[in-house]
Amino acid sequence: MARETSRVMQSANNNNRVVLLDPQNYQLYSDFYQIRNNKFGSCLHHMALLRRCPCPVSPLRSARSFSSLREGKRRGLLRKTLLGISVGLPVAVGVRYAVSKPRERRKMRIVIEGFGRFCRSLSVGLFISVDYWWTTNVTLRGLDESSPSHVAAMSACHQRAADHMVEGAVKNGGIYIKLGQGLCSFNHLLPPEYIRTLQVLEDKALNRKYKEVDALFREDFNKTPQQLFKSFDHEPIAAASLAQVHKAELCDGTPVAVKVQYIDLRDRFEGDIRTLEILLDIIKFMHPSFGFRWVLQDLKGTLAQELDFENEARNSERCAEELKHFKFIYIPKVFWEQTSKRVLTAEFCEGCKISNVEEIKRQGLSLKDIADKLIRTFAEQIFYTGFIHADPHPGNVLVRRGPDKKAQLVLLDHGLYEYLSQQDRAALCRLWRSIILRDEAAMEKYANALGVKQYFLFCEMLLQRPINMRELGLSNILSREETTYMRDMAIHRFESIMQVLKSMPRPMLLVFRNINTVRSINISLGAPVDRYFVMAKSAVRGWGKIQAESTGTLPKLWLFHWMRTTWESVKFELALRSEMAMMSLTHSLLNLLSYFGLVSLDADMYDYLR
Repeated sequence: MARETSRVMQSANNNNRVVLLDPQNYQLYSDFYQIRNNKFGSCLHHMALLRRCPCPVSPLRSARSFSSLREGKRRGLLRKTLLGISVGLPVAVGVRYAVSKPRERRKMRIVIEGFGRFCRSLSVGLFISVDYWWTTNVTLRGLDESSPSHVAAMSACHQRAADHMVEGAVKNGGIYIKLGQGLCSFNHLLPPEYIRTLQVLEDKALNRKYKEVDALFREDFNKTPQQLFKSFDHEPIAAASLAQVHKAELCDGTPVAVKVQYIDLRDRFEGDIRTLEILLDIIKFMHPSFGFRWVLQDLKGTLAQELDFENEARNSERCAEELKHFKFIYIPKVFWEQTSKRVLTAEFCEGCKISNVEEIKRQGLSLKDIADKLIRTFAEQIFYTGFIHADPHPGNVLVRRGPDKKAQLVLLDHGLYEYLSQQDRAALCRLWRSIILRDEAAMEKYANALGVKQYFLFCEMLLQRPINMRELGLSNILSREETTYMRDMAIHRFESIMQVLKSMPRPMLLVFRNINTVRSINISLGAPVDRYFVMAKSAVRGWGKIQAESTGTLPKLWLFHWMRTTWESVKFELALRSEMAMMSLTHSLLNLLSYFGLVSLDADMYDYLR
């Protein structure tokens, strides 16, 4: 009986289904269910009571349970949302990129790459700042500035900073390289490690692939380079900050240089400018006196014009017209049919960089003649025409032998120009003349005419050298003491320098760049010419021309024009010679009186006589 009951229970529990009973086993099953009901009845009764009256739970425990449940749901929802975004967004972007046109794809890449350029620029700036702070405040703490260990450590720090700047500029390209090129001309203010390292940016840029060049030609001309030219070399012969140059031949066989803008440069220009503005804002926040954002704001429009190659072509033709009386200047001819806003086709010209002293000597050309022609050319623009080439770095000035067997200068890259008004030119001409003659009253007068109150600081900034009012001569190569003076001035009088820059006419910013670049080139040639005197003579002639042209109908007469400018030059020469003669006579007289013991000279007088 027990064995049968066990078998029936197991069968009922395992199969869990209705069992059809035969009459012989009915009593057996009936007894089994009666036993089970008696056994579990009380349990079922208690469970029913528990459902009606659950065990009391504390309010705090109930609240915690509910809060945990709600927090868990939130975390689950947040996790699902993040997972959806991390998966869905890339998929959506990828689908959009796949179905977009090539130009739209390029813009999408620019947005992503722009974030990378911002992060790279920020990391470079932070690295340089932290490196200088650590070197000056930790590594060199307690060391004398003149000790070899201090000099070596600072030199290594300068080199690391320059290396990171060049690496960041090359990777970012475009306007970053152009800013690096601008720093190269400040070789009297920056440490030599910066100058040596940044010089590679004069001809350094990112070489682009053949497909990008072909794509740009199809967008601008609806033709490939092979269809537009008889031959086109896809390997660039030079890479600049905004474009790369290819050698090609027109259909008639004329050799030309084709300047091709980087295809993404226009699209990324605004983003790069905003990045630089943000970085300058961060720098100003960290160093309140270092506020250069206004400079970038003022130059933004001028830099944007440089991206228009049709504007560059017009600038080159205007420059050629205004300097046609200088037979030693050559401007390559523009071929307009093969020129667009992003492609400039001009005559191909051979020549070496003006800073390549070895090649110039190998050709048997005179360094003095080259320096004199360079200074006269840009002085003519600054003091007379007012249409000024603002980027005359060595890569944009080539030297070759001209028809007269002497040096001929080929001016390239006419994208960045500035115009100085006639009123400002006249004041600048008189100011330069007064500096050379050490006429302090005139220096103050004409500096004020340009809107600058701190006239002496302005004059030193203009000449990029200290000015000794007791001496008329100005050495083109700064001594160690003069270089130290200029660097100390840049550090300790920084706020005053910023105030001068803000108060002077805005076009003067790029005029300063022109003057400083020419100064740097003259030094690289060995300073064979007295730049200050040559520019002063140009200033006097320029002011004479301005005066002659402002007198009405008389300037139409060539003879009157020539007489006026010649007279101004003669007056300047006489004034300069007489001042030098009087100073020399004074020196001799004081030395003679001191020799006979008739006068006693103090330290200042000895310094004056030296």
